[in-house]
Amino acid sequence: MKRIINGIIAFGLALGSVSCVSKLAYKEPELDLPETFNYTATADTASVANLEWKEFFSDPMLQNLIEKGIKNNYDLQIALKQVASSQEKLKQAKYLQYPDVGFGVSAQISKPSKNSMNGQSLNLFLGKSYVEDYNAAFNLSWEADIWGKIKNQQEVSKMQYLQTYEATKAIQTQVVAAIAQGYYNLLMLDKQLQIAKSNLELSTNTLSLTEKLWKSGDTTSLGVQQATAQKQSTELLITQLEQNIAIQENALSILIGENPNKITRTIEMADTSLPQDISAGLPAAMVSRRPDVRQQELVLLESNSVVGIAQANMYPSLKITANGGVNSFKIDNWFQIPASLFGSVLGGLTQPIFQKRQLKTDLNMAKIQREKNVLAFRQSVLNAVGEVSDALVSNESLKVQEQKATEQVATLKNGIKSAEMLYKGGMANYLEVITAQGNSLQAELNLASVKRQRLSSIVDLYRALGGGWK
Repeated sequence: MKRIINGIIAFGLALGSVSCVSKLAYKEPELDLPETFNYTATADTASVANLEWKEFFSDPMLQNLIEKGIKNNYDLQIALKQVASSQEKLKQAKYLQYPDVGFGVSAQISKPSKNSMNGQSLNLFLGKSYVEDYNAAFNLSWEADIWGKIKNQQEVSKMQYLQTYEATKAIQTQVVAAIAQGYYNLLMLDKQLQIAKSNLELSTNTLSLTEKLWKSGDTTSLGVQQATAQKQSTELLITQLEQNIAIQENALSILIGENPNKITRTIEMADTSLPQDISAGLPAAMVSRRPDVRQQELVLLESNSVVGIAQANMYPSLKITANGGVNSFKIDNWFQIPASLFGSVLGGLTQPIFQKRQLKTDLNMAKIQREKNVLAFRQSVLNAVGEVSDALVSNESLKVQEQKATEQVATLKNGIKSAEMLYKGGMANYLEVITAQGNSLQAELNLASVKRQRLSSIVDLYRALGGGWK
């Protein structure tokens, strides 16, 4: 028995020295990246995405919402469970290089026919008509990783685990951005509601003045009808805005994993602050930072290991099996040591020859899948660069739009005052007053929308650069 054990150990050490083939080499795909992003003044290596979300979003109420979202959002929790599941597979993959060991105990009694050869032999030599067999043994099976198949299998498990980790980071960036976008949209709706209520007061005053002029005979009933319609239109807008606010509050509540409810906010849109001097950094740094791009690269690394496995399957495999324990044909001396000890070792080399082209097909398909993943990785990088460029151009354009919209609001507010003075003096009709009020209302609503779009473009840029998961 000792010789058998020593033989197993020696044979295993010898094969272990052979099974040192490394995993299949990985060649990183060439990427056609621009040196800098469009719409950036300088090639600054710093990036706003390096800021943690708590530094980027300074509003305490928004920070509270984001913290709740990271903690309670169900999509994020599902992703974390997937990470835990992949982690278990990764732990198991670390043991693939070790042998399978089992233990079994069996007892058998068989009684052959008395007229059979076995029956006659038993009766002649043992003086009984049945035979017993009692066995207790350890069984060992091990495949030598000569061609790196097991190493590549472990690499596949590792890449799958890292993919789930990067996917979790990607979901967190999306959750953080979605909460911020929803919050800023809520502030915009608050501002628009405030504008509408202020305009309703103007419409009420205009209607009151028109009614007085109609009663004094200085205008027609049509003027009263138009002023009334203007007031009703503003009241309808207020109702619609209140509805949109409630829906947005519900959506934000669901994002943070809570039942639909009111969302507390203590500031107005004018009080919001985000980094204004935004640096996008370099495209190459963005590629290494964005979780979704990193995830796609890990898919490529996984497919590279799958090619290694498919190649290894075409080469000979060396398997060793061994078993040893105690065996006896009598139960009373079953565990009599060393008389009942037994053991055996078997090593086998198997070379696949004809498998109906299955192995070659598997290898070719694995290579094609790797090529597809190279293309998918390049596409993900291209999409990422495009998203950053879109956010940059939107931010620059919205700066100008906000300035123009602000000037337009100031002009139209002065126009309302002029129209009202002229109307009171009989030098303008009611249509001019109503038109001035309507234009001013629309301009103020548009300004609030432009400000919200500007905030959204900054959040989009932060997310597109890979920020928000730290």
